Amino acid sequence: MTPPRPTLIADAAIDLIADAGLRGLTHRAVDEASGLPAGSTSNLARTRAALLELVLTRIVERETADYPVFTEGPPSAVPARELLAEVGAAALFQALTTGRRLTLARLELALEATRRPELRAVYDRLGARFADLAAVLLARAGSTDPTADARRLIRWCDGMLFNATAGSGHWYVPMPEELRGEVTRYLSALLDGEL
Repeated sequence: MTPPRPTLIADAAIDLIADAGLRGLTHRAVDEASGLPAGSTSNLARTRAALLELVLTRIVERETADYPVFTEGPPSAVPARELLAEVGAAALFQALTTGRRLTLARLELALEATRRPELRAVYDRLGARFADLAAVLLARAGSTDPTADARRLIRWCDGMLFNATAGSGHWYVPMPEELRGEVTRYLSALLDGEL
């Protein structure tokens, strides 16, 4: 079954950004990459800002698709700290391996958001769902300041992603066990007052 046109367009745009950066992203290039008739992308997303929003929304959709915690909320049967370590390590590993192209595109969009207020608003709105979920889980895990601790955890994860994707550690992808250990240690430092 062929995916819906918006999905085809967004996925083609993600691939273009991952391959050529934002300079390679044009409505015409997306039409060609998606195999759709000329004008399809501009019919869906008339402006560059609308196209960037479509892409960023699709990235978040794909990044969270394998994690029911984002759509169904955290299960009460699993201890919050354990769930944070499990989902955090799995999501980081996915972002560094099978989702590496999504991560590259998201990093490009994050940099672009520093220059485009309209994209910054979209980026922050979509990113809030990660911070909000982290704050809920951190509160359940005993954090005395879950909002600030969620910001710290997100910064740590973003740093890990940047380092292992585009930074000095780009050549090394930590395995899931290593990531789980690192997330667990960071959570211990965060929640047990060792930071």
